[in-house]
Parts: sequence; structure tokens; C-alpha cells
Amino acid sequence: MSKLLFSLRGVPEDEVIEIRSLLDESGFEFYETSSGNWGVSMPALWVVNNENYEEAQNILNEYHRNRAVSQRKLYEELKNEGKQLSVKDVFIQKPFRFLVYIAGVVFILYLSIRMLFEFGL
Repeated sequence: MSKLLFSLRGVPEDEVIEIRSLLDESGFEFYETSSGNWGVSMPALWVVNNENYEEAQNILNEYHRNRAVSQRKLYEELKNEGKQLSVKDVFIQKPFRFLVYIAGVVFILYLSIRMLFEFGL
């Protein structure tokens, strides 16, 4: 029976490619489910044999430890070189989108506070 190995929801495409190749190289039998046409299903990687689950999970955990270290290093390098985006950079690149997001946040805060006072909590 199959067992869920790793959920792919919110995972960057480069990480998914690396995980697929890692599982292929390690010789694990697995399959992938997509999020479906409407994005409501669970995209995930599943191990076909339960006997291989623990070993596959250990390999995946080691991969994630290494990836976390490499991504932190990349972030620090970008930060030191001044290439890491700041809030000002994001505003300059796409001001309309930035303002729409800020307006959405303000609207949600307004509704939350209004409801709080309206119900007397």
C-alpha cells in the first residue's frame, strides 16, 4: 500500500525536481499526484512500498537539512551583495500590485476591528 512521503503544496519547482531525481537515483518506487484542475487536490509524492518509507524519509530529511544550509548561504550572499529585495525594491518594481496588497490588508484589518466593536467583544 502507498504511503505519503512528501506534500508538494507550496514547494518551489527546483526543489521538486531535485527530490524526484534523488528518489530516482536512490531506486525508490514512487508516484506523484497533482493538485488537479482546480487546485483542490493534494499534490504529493507517495512511496509505493511501505517497507521503503522509513529509508526514503531519512534520505528526504537529509536532503532538506542540506537544502536549508545552502539556501541560508545563498540568502546571506545575496544580502551581502545587496541583491536581496527589500520592501522598497518590491514597491519600485510593481507599485500597483504592492498598493493592492496593502489595500487588502488594510481592508481586512478594518473589517476585523469593525466586527470587534460591532459585536461588543
